[in-house]
Amino acid sequence: MSGASSSRPRIQTTVVGSYPAPDWLLALPSEQAVVDATRVVLAVQEEAGIDLVCDGELYRFDPNHPETNGMIEYFVRPMAGIRTAITFEEAVAYRAQPGMRFRTRPPGVVDGAVTAGTLDLPVACMRAQRLTKRPLKFTLTGPHMLAKTLVDRHYKSTAALADAIADVLAAQVAHIDAEVVQLDEANLPGSPDEWSWAAAAINRVLDRVKTKAAVHLCFGNYGGQSIQKGTWGKLIGYLNALHVDHIVMENAHRPAEELAVFRDLRPEIGMGLGVVDIKRTEVESADDIARAIERAETVMGAGRVRYIHPDCGFWMLKRPIADAKIAALVKGRDLYEGRPVRKVA
Repeated sequence: MSGASSSRPRIQTTVVGSYPAPDWLLALPSEQAVVDATRVVLAVQEEAGIDLVCDGELYRFDPNHPETNGMIEYFVRPMAGIRTAITFEEAVAYRAQPGMRFRTRPPGVVDGAVTAGTLDLPVACMRAQRLTKRPLKFTLTGPHMLAKTLVDRHYKSTAALADAIADVLAAQVAHIDAEVVQLDEANLPGSPDEWSWAAAAINRVLDRVKTKAAVHLCFGNYGGQSIQKGTWGKLIGYLNALHVDHIVMENAHRPAEELAVFRDLRPEIGMGLGVVDIKRTEVESADDIARAIERAETVMGAGRVRYIHPDCGFWMLKRPIADAKIAALVKGRDLYEGRPVRKVA
């Protein structure tokens, strides 16, 4: 594996975002319960030694929309210009659209100009910041995915709608000072031909991030199934167009030969490598993860990997499995870098 240890790991460990909602939170939801559950999620990561922690996104989990884990409704419901009362005819037409079969109803219908309404992302970030002393990553859904899931009656162009949503999100992230602000785009890999306008929209948000900006892409996950079909090769132009510090990619569940695509990633953009497969329940060993890093750096070049993480969020897994996979991230990184492998109780 790699060389001797130093005071600070070269490769940082992090998670993508979501964490399994505890049963007690779902049974008795309240503001205090969300705070308590978030404290648990952060403590799990801290105990494992994760370098860049995340709040688990528990504040936006929506049991009525488990297929998207609240990553849509939480953002669009508070926005002005979006109607959430859906007619039968609108629901039927929506289900006939390609790419939306993982949802039974649209999250909303755009009837007017989209503005922030009552959306307040900074308050969710501040809640988590009060609960940890570790560097924190704050996550939000990107404008491409939000625009694609809505029914548009106003802008008459998905690209124009994405720009409008991007401007709302940009104004929000301008008030967020988390160590990393990550935007998630889980629909674009299945619609790669839309990458040009998707990049233009997301960059409107990324340009307002005060700290480090990141973008996560994956092929979706619902019940251990990929929702989108495609390849990373079709999105290298998109990746290189992003105004980001690093990307956060699904790699563990993908063909190993696909890593060669990332040789063409701009050197200024750090590679976040998915080394934990969240679509399977078997827990990776430290050796599995170390070898995944070694394979990636052999293909892409030494020193190219800056972060390792799971392929996507953990929300579909049971908590003990998620916890074990989180601990494995640090153990694998330490093994690769020649550090003493951390023992977690």
